[in-house]
Amino acid sequence: MKFLPAFCLMLLTASMAFGQAEEATLLFNWQNDDITPTGWLGGRYNDTWGVEINDREIAIIGSTAGVHFFDVTEGTDAVELPDAFVAGAADGSNLLHRDYHSYGDYLYTVADEGVSTLQVIDMSELPTSVNVVYDANDLMVRAHNIFIDTTSARLYACGVSQGPANYALRILSLDDPENPTLVASFPNASLSLPYVHDTYVQGDTAYLNCGPSGFYVVDFSDPENPELLGTMTDYEQQGYNHSGWLHPNGQYYYLADETHGTDLKVVDVSNFSDIHVVKTFGAESGHPSEIAHNLIVHEGKLYVSYYYDGLQVFDLTDPADPQRMAYYDTYEPANDASYKGAWGVYPFLSSGNVLLSDMHNGLFLFEKVEDFTPVATEEVSGNISQMTVFPNPTGTSASLQLSLNEASEDVQIRILDTQGRVVKNLGEQNLISGKQLLDLDVSDLPTGMFQVMIISRNSINSTALVIQR
Repeated sequence: MKFLPAFCLMLLTASMAFGQAEEATLLFNWQNDDITPTGWLGGRYNDTWGVEINDREIAIIGSTAGVHFFDVTEGTDAVELPDAFVAGAADGSNLLHRDYHSYGDYLYTVADEGVSTLQVIDMSELPTSVNVVYDANDLMVRAHNIFIDTTSARLYACGVSQGPANYALRILSLDDPENPTLVASFPNASLSLPYVHDTYVQGDTAYLNCGPSGFYVVDFSDPENPELLGTMTDYEQQGYNHSGWLHPNGQYYYLADETHGTDLKVVDVSNFSDIHVVKTFGAESGHPSEIAHNLIVHEGKLYVSYYYDGLQVFDLTDPADPQRMAYYDTYEPANDASYKGAWGVYPFLSSGNVLLSDMHNGLFLFEKVEDFTPVATEEVSGNISQMTVFPNPTGTSASLQLSLNEASEDVQIRILDTQGRVVKNLGEQNLISGKQLLDLDVSDLPTGMFQVMIISRNSINSTALVIQR
């Protein structure tokens, strides 16, 4: 039997298209030119967050002036809530960074310029009004980012300035949400840490993005005796280790380096003694200055705010191999070597609608990005006139429906992964003329995207298969 050479199979595999990214649907955009722009980059806005209070979906965006609230429950009829605006303790053209996280009905806000404070805002009366219940600098004057682990009621503040003292990381207790208290500060005698730019925390394990120093993982279950679990200080396309988010399976961490021309990374964190990059990927702009900023994982998707390329959404059906599925460019000028455009993203609203902040163009609300349905470029040729896999996606089994012009002997059926590797060989089959069904047992394959390939004497045909559990 004579078949096409192996390298031809790889070329055909590489040419298969598992669907193409589609433009997200914009529902609402807000910007206010009366707000003072920053002196450095000319933007007016910074990070975004979202909450649900009194059965209303609320969007939050920061500016050089303070914190703005919006009722976005009605999508295209979203409205600003001017009576809920909270002025920042510091403001003006020097105010570039604000960051937000919520705990219950409380919003915690920080800034990283000027003589600022930690503010705690009671949002329980939204959409009517809010109430500032804590506004003081005894715990921090400035902080670059914060993250709240709601399971332990702890706030992790990164890059903290407290008078003449600076801290890589400070941990606060929110047991009394209106009166946060200090738990620990680092570096100290028990743990030496470099500057921490941002963090993701799950179950007292903190994944620390440490700028030029790389990536650290620390167990803070006992804050007085933390344990350094592992580091990654030298890795592919290393830049300014900026931000990241953990996949729910705990095996992969998605990492953004805030350095022009560097890709996003899939980092294997299943073994803290061997943290390493397994894949790089990006917004596919083709520009050498492409640069990501912030990212969040939610319900099988990775949401990323790219400075010059806006919203980028990646399907995580195969967590180790993200596939770009949706986008929306919020900043029209071309990529360059500065830092302009999209800042933050928030995908956790119950409606599925997505919030994004743009430094220059304000708040964006996008319609829910529907689940990715890969569509193979079906290479139907020769004797096979039709081939379909159903159900697709599937969990453990599927059926392959074929239609042949004439009977064919010694046909090989294989399942390949996205790298073109054969992960299952169903052997040789003698196929009859006309329509027929073949059973596919995929219970031994992991979740992800695959191709079912049929190889006969004179043709190769393939179609997509998605396994989800």
